[in-house]
Amino acid sequence: MSELRILVTGGAGFLGSSLCHSLIEKGHKVVALDSLFRGTKDNLSEVLDDDNFTFIHDDVREVEALDSAVEVLGGLDLVFHLAAVNGTKWFHEAAHSVIDVNINGTLRTLELAMAHDARYVLASSPEAFGEAPEQPIRDGNMMQFTDPAKHQRHSYGASKYLDEVACQHAAREGLDVRIIRPFNAYGPRLVGDDYGQVVSIFFHKIINDETLVVHGNGSQTRSFTWIDDVTDGFVRAGLMDKGTDGSNLSGMAFNIGSTEEVTISQLAKEVVTTSGKDNSVIEFGTGYFGDSKRRLPDIESSKQALGWQPTVDLQQGLQKMWKELTEN
Repeated sequence: MSELRILVTGGAGFLGSSLCHSLIEKGHKVVALDSLFRGTKDNLSEVLDDDNFTFIHDDVREVEALDSAVEVLGGLDLVFHLAAVNGTKWFHEAAHSVIDVNINGTLRTLELAMAHDARYVLASSPEAFGEAPEQPIRDGNMMQFTDPAKHQRHSYGASKYLDEVACQHAAREGLDVRIIRPFNAYGPRLVGDDYGQVVSIFFHKIINDETLVVHGNGSQTRSFTWIDDVTDGFVRAGLMDKGTDGSNLSGMAFNIGSTEEVTISQLAKEVVTTSGKDNSVIEFGTGYFGDSKRRLPDIESSKQALGWQPTVDLQQGLQKMWKELTEN
């Protein structure tokens, strides 16, 4: 495959930085655009000096910043749009910003892709289904969003749903659009403070000899997916011209996630076991409003059209992550 000119928004974040590394390794020219609200340039340390890589510190909603990225690239072939305000605490505490960045960032990058006839890959989320009453999650499932007067968790999920609406509209207008829904990606660069995600939070609590707090009764389930598997899903969706089954990928949405479903209380125990610190304390605390009771992906379309499936199970992934966190 010839060198592509690729923009990765949110490129200094957990998912975005892993994607940038992979794309550079494959010989493509990449610009990462990131406000550094949650991301960090340290995530990109291995590629910052690469001649095919440029980092731009700016806001994805700024048209001038997007135009600058295209100027640096000398054109535009592909957009991976990952920039968003993520993290459950932010959904409640900064709903306005979550909605603003998610929706306006998507609209601006779609407009950019349309102006340059560039392929477009959206990082959506299983949160776009709200508190999905039917499992496994697949297109066509009934979506359920609860009363926003009770909580603002769905500031993220509902805006991701609207992002998908905008993408499908662009696809109808002729833009080559693909949608990826990563399911609870985890790995060593994942944010581990209280505004991060649960696997990393648990590991960092253990490292700091602090109590692991499980929200609610811990019976809620998730499908945790190793970062390299998730990155592979994004790369396939972006670089493949046609599906492995010959399908036209434009307008398709793919769940990229492990089918190994685990409760959060089980996860806490697995993390403790992996660390070898059996004296770690696990407590149960207040649950998050609007928290999904289950989250399990249907990945058949990913298997058939992308030739993708997870390769790292939870036990292997936790061991990899713990080793990386403790050795580095």
